[in-house]
Amino acid sequence: MNKIITISRQFGSGGRTIGKLTAERLGIPCYDREIIEEVAKSSGFAKEYVEAHGEYADHRTWLGSAIKSANRFGGMTNQDKIWIEQRKLILEIAKSPCVIVGRCADYILKERDDVLNVFIHADTKFRAERIVKLYGEKADKPEKRLKDKDKRRAAYYKDYTETEWGVASNYHISLDSGKLGVENCVDLLEKIFSR
Repeated sequence: MNKIITISRQFGSGGRTIGKLTAERLGIPCYDREIIEEVAKSSGFAKEYVEAHGEYADHRTWLGSAIKSANRFGGMTNQDKIWIEQRKLILEIAKSPCVIVGRCADYILKERDDVLNVFIHADTKFRAERIVKLYGEKADKPEKRLKDKDKRRAAYYKDYTETEWGVASNYHISLDSGKLGVENCVDLLEKIFSR
């Protein structure tokens, strides 16, 4: 039986919403922004700083491993410290049934048999319309923001897991929220979790 659901997601695909709704249906907690708040407390970094660096690579780290290594030459970076705090927290909250959104939880819990790792994706048109409607993104170039966010998530994931983000073989199930709809994704996850 699955005890934990981890949700990795493309920006704008509705992964956070799917995670929260699934947790509500199952009567278990969902951890997303709560992780940011707890890591901010334990690390001493501002909540906004943790949010910006706890799941997204800095723009400068996109240039490759040489720059990453140079950034770490003097020891751990602030992002490394946030990673350590997030990892500790995820291991702690995963002692009880829950849904965890993002933050490489799928990788952190990869050795466990009671975890269902999910990837939520959708086509660019669906995601662009969604971020304009829900997040107030400007309608002229939402695709640029989608690309930027996903690129930074992928770089962060690669840096801390040495694994490719969004590759189907890294997850137990991949759902297209644009084709299936948010409610159908929730229905499927509820059935899988409860079996």
